[in-house]
Amino acid sequence: MKILLTAINAKYIHSNLAVYSLRAYAKKYAACRESCEIGLAEYTINHSISYILEGIYKEKPDVLCFSCYIWNMSYVEELIEEFHKLRPEVPIWVGGPEVSYEVEAFLHTHPGVTGVMIGEGEKTFCQLCDYYGKYVSGGGAGGDIQCRRLCDDDRRHLPGKWSTAPEETESAGLAQVAGIAFLLDGQVKYTAVQELLDMSSIPFCYDKIEDFKNRIIYYESSRGCPFSCSYCLSSVDKKLRFRNTALVKQELQFFLDREAAQVKFVDRTFNCSHEHAIEIWRYIKEHDNGVTNFHFEISADLLTKEELDLIGSMRPGLIQLEIGVQSTNEATITEIHRTMRLERLKEVVREVQSRGNIHEHLDLIAGLPYEDYDTFANSFDEIYALKPNQLQLGFLKVLKGSYMYEHAAEYGICYRSRPPYEVLKTNWLGFDEVLRIKQVEEMLEVYYNSGQFEVTMKLLDVLFSSAFAMFQQLGEFYERKGYFAMSHSRLRRSEILLEFMEEAAEREDFAENCRSMEAEQGAETILPMLRESLIFDLYYRENCKSRPVWAPEVSAWKTVTKAYCRNGKQSHVERFFYRFPGKEERTPKKLPKREKEPLYALFDYTDRDPLDYQAGVRWVPLPEKEGKTE
Repeated sequence: MKILLTAINAKYIHSNLAVYSLRAYAKKYAACRESCEIGLAEYTINHSISYILEGIYKEKPDVLCFSCYIWNMSYVEELIEEFHKLRPEVPIWVGGPEVSYEVEAFLHTHPGVTGVMIGEGEKTFCQLCDYYGKYVSGGGAGGDIQCRRLCDDDRRHLPGKWSTAPEETESAGLAQVAGIAFLLDGQVKYTAVQELLDMSSIPFCYDKIEDFKNRIIYYESSRGCPFSCSYCLSSVDKKLRFRNTALVKQELQFFLDREAAQVKFVDRTFNCSHEHAIEIWRYIKEHDNGVTNFHFEISADLLTKEELDLIGSMRPGLIQLEIGVQSTNEATITEIHRTMRLERLKEVVREVQSRGNIHEHLDLIAGLPYEDYDTFANSFDEIYALKPNQLQLGFLKVLKGSYMYEHAAEYGICYRSRPPYEVLKTNWLGFDEVLRIKQVEEMLEVYYNSGQFEVTMKLLDVLFSSAFAMFQQLGEFYERKGYFAMSHSRLRRSEILLEFMEEAAEREDFAENCRSMEAEQGAETILPMLRESLIFDLYYRENCKSRPVWAPEVSAWKTVTKAYCRNGKQSHVERFFYRFPGKEERTPKKLPKREKEPLYALFDYTDRDPLDYQAGVRWVPLPEKEGKTE
């Protein structure tokens, strides 16, 4: 008997913790574990349906299971339909957040599906393995038993109102598998609710680390969430459970010993327990291998001084923090039932940044209740001013089972009917405004989150009084020029940004919309500086093969290059007349002044920043024999 767990991930670098955990639990606890083979098949949404279908078919499963999420649901639905045509005798089970709600509608519209595993799946899947391994064994692919049919035992042992004459027999049948729903005589039947697991009873599922080379390893040390954010499914599970920290340490050491690149904790609020968080963070620091990075999603305003001091003393790049803000509008925060002390959050972010050793990622959500275009612009500017390493601008996804889903009509939320159920409009935000914010989102990704224009974005922050307005204007420029429809290299992105600023600096209203006095002089002062900052940014990331048309010939300072570049393409010297703000200056107060004599920056690609991968930079003097002759 072969049971195949199938995962379709968003990217190759991702792994599906759910299917690994289901397999590990069943391998340890299933009574049929010796006779039942549990296989794994992982694909991505970049694979074609034909490729995935072929792969699953060649596995020859006797039972097929799918892990369902918003990013893969359309793939799963099509695969179910096509595979059922080929192997109608094979039972197909689905589980995951995308199918655990509105189960009846799903089963009625997907006749190829045998049943749904609802909620937490390890114990339910284990019981299903025993059911197929013990009570339906002998059928399999091409056997006499049609596994999709419910056996007579199932009808006799349906619990509660479904059973008229329960009998004691050797097997209790499918009806005794807790936490599932299935169709019987055209009606959806639910079994008993599955009990929640002790987190420490779940076996470690990553026994073959070589399977995860160059991939993100997902790991959980807790389940549930103490908060009740209305847009999030984690708030549905109010029972907060932690894995024993001794087990966690043992498992983290497994990753450390094998120098895994990144371990991403999927705990919804990792630091909701001070004792749990600080014990794990202390272990990570004490056993740092100099390579592995750990990612945590936290509530910043809960961090204590002890925790801040501990993480502030870690190796740069050892951990990174994801901090959900979502909105700074008080009415919105109250309405979505979010618990957050905004001013404390800002203090913590600044404190983390002051240590210079942790990559921080802040989140905003557009389309929440009571958030209109203007209040969202204010939320954006307020959080952008903190200058996180990354600022993710997302759009509300109305997830089945969430409070937001139940109250969507009340808020006038219109959202896409297909996954990812993204907001289209609300009582406060029209679709035209959603489209405008999407322009901001794309420009933010290209010019800020990419890290490819770090210095130039710092200078533009001095020039524009509103970062949101600046990204909006840039997005409108892209649309007007037709640039959204094209694919662009990094060099071309630089050229477009310069085009945008050349046009903006010539406008009469440019100075009054800027915060910098230099803007009053317009293009004469600003553009020479931006041309140089864009050159700086190009070499900050890599030793460019192509130079922008406005860049001077490098032969003009070849003797400086010869003096300092002793390791070939692993370094580069560039001449500037502006000394640009460095790492320590996240938000410059003023623009740099043009120097009378040229400055020389040495970019060292063997000395990259562990947080953002930018080259090491130092300003170097002219070689003595050259003097000041240029």
